[in-house]
Amino acid sequence: MRKVLVALCFALLFTMTVTGQAPQAKTTFSDIGSSHRAQAEIYYLVEKGITGGVSSTQFAPDREVTRGEAAAMLGRVLGLDGRKKSTKFSDVPATHGFSGYIQDLVDRKIISGYDDGTFKPNRTLTRGEMALLINRTFEFGGNSISVATKTLMDKGIALGMTDGTFGEKNKIKRADFAVFLARSMNADFRIPENERFTVKMYVDAGSDTLNFRSGPGTSYPSIDKLTTGTVVLYAHSEGDWAYIQAGTKTGYVHKNYLTKTKPVLPPSPSAPGTNKKLSDLVVIIDPGHGGSDPGSAGHGFLEKNITLNIGLKMNAYFAKTPIQSKMTRTGDTYPSLGQRVTFARQNKGDIFVSIHTNAFNGSANGQETFYYARTAATNPHVNASKALAIYVQNRMQEAWNLTDRGVKQGNLHVLRENSMPAVLAEVGFIDSAKDMQVMGTEAGREKMAKALFLATLDYYYHYESRQDVLPLYDTVGGKPSARRH
Repeated sequence: MRKVLVALCFALLFTMTVTGQAPQAKTTFSDIGSSHRAQAEIYYLVEKGITGGVSSTQFAPDREVTRGEAAAMLGRVLGLDGRKKSTKFSDVPATHGFSGYIQDLVDRKIISGYDDGTFKPNRTLTRGEMALLINRTFEFGGNSISVATKTLMDKGIALGMTDGTFGEKNKIKRADFAVFLARSMNADFRIPENERFTVKMYVDAGSDTLNFRSGPGTSYPSIDKLTTGTVVLYAHSEGDWAYIQAGTKTGYVHKNYLTKTKPVLPPSPSAPGTNKKLSDLVVIIDPGHGGSDPGSAGHGFLEKNITLNIGLKMNAYFAKTPIQSKMTRTGDTYPSLGQRVTFARQNKGDIFVSIHTNAFNGSANGQETFYYARTAATNPHVNASKALAIYVQNRMQEAWNLTDRGVKQGNLHVLRENSMPAVLAEVGFIDSAKDMQVMGTEAGREKMAKALFLATLDYYYHYESRQDVLPLYDTVGGKPSARRH
């Protein structure tokens, strides 16, 4: 999966730009002065870590944009991690700097290669091709260059050339790409403002309130709180964020919390499963990675295979109980992070358990469990998530008795963007000889699956005070753990 949390934070803080330079919040470029037509948009993207200069002092606004560079910038807009990986293209090896972004965008059907099996990452992009990629990335609609260019002009994102055409066959320059991308991300940059709020939708945040933000991301301030059942008007999506109008205000909410059908107002339980019948509880099992994303590797094993093996075994334990379990994947497929969260929500999950293995150059070992703890973001179930993480970590320790790396806070998509108590379990280090003594065996993985199953029962029994789960321990000859939260 990822490296240990320190390595993850480093990667997030120092995301590389399309030219290999690390973007700095206070960067200034000598070739982008106060009178430059794209000054505001360029510095906006630099501050967001979407792009950077060709050097610490030069942006090169007139340089043409390549297909590889475009994939990297659009990938960052979507919040993809950009980790290098194998691709389907003969000219994009796993060592290529943009291989992760390119393959992820191909998987999302945003960009594609050529019939000869190449991607041509160094081929420059035309304005028409740029329009099509932006339309697909932001889900503006349309799947042809002519429709894409018209859409961008209708929305005030792009203007035509002086000859009255869009100039779709002209090469796109870095400054122009920055303008179109910034205007797509933030409607305040659009000139003129032609946005139309035409689709009626409802807020569905359960018993919680939803942050209504000034921009498409949790880094933007909340301008209001919206409750379940609030009627809003939808304009378009920018990645996972919907641009809406609520009353007289316009702004952004995470699109997982919008629905076209009026939601039923729920009670106000401390966690989603409270007060439900046992047979109505739904546990979401999320085996990490899969398909084109193998995750970490070590000692002849791939993370995606180990996590799926444990997840299927865990699912089998739930099959012997009234509690429902749903898996985000049951084979070698790759649901995106957003699709995993959407799956959990659509299946009315009560808790979410993501299974992963760790790696760190063979020099680390042990187990750790993450939960999300920033209450200002989308997942409000901080206390419940922490309690679930505590019981998961305890049972993992019982199963394999590896180094205890503890329960930790983690700013991870499947935790942050979820709408239920959610944890991510790092069952061990796949590149550690010590950890693989148990992880690499069927018997060891069976014990881990049983441990994760028991951890969910511990959570329901201790945190939600459910006595009806007690008979379920008997299905595996177990008993409740000590109260730990």
